Amino acid sequence: MEEGTLKSLSLCGDTEDYGARQWDTRADCEVRQILDRIGDKWSLLVIALLDRRMLRFSELRRLIDGVSQRMLTITLRHLERDGLVKRTVHPVVPPRVDYELTPLGVSLHATIQALVDWTEDHQPAIASARDEYDRREGAQEQAVAVDR
Repeated sequence: MEEGTLKSLSLCGDTEDYGARQWDTRADCEVRQILDRIGDKWSLLVIALLDRRMLRFSELRRLIDGVSQRMLTITLRHLERDGLVKRTVHPVVPPRVDYELTPLGVSLHATIQALVDWTEDHQPAIASARDEYDRREGAQEQAVAVDR
């Protein structure tokens, strides 16, 4: 079992009142653990790539730029453990292993796709906000340098 992972579900505070406290900051909070898992960049990429298709480990590794074999193996094991990915081993030589989303994984993909769509729709506004922030910070740094 992964270090820091509990065997039983734990409640994370009052879910009656929706807010940031709903995903408690305690390490034993199940909601926080799930969000940490599905929110990491490798998990998001694996889920996105497995949308409506089955891929072999080597195909996933080739498609995900920068992921190590070890990190992809860990990510796939975690996603399988969480019920998001199904692993199928074919009894051939050399062994062939395919990965695909489970129905639970497919439902998560829809949510991830909504987030990607929002990001694409708002990318110009975010770029503009970043530029404005960088201008303000640059002006503030220049003012501090002049005062020295």
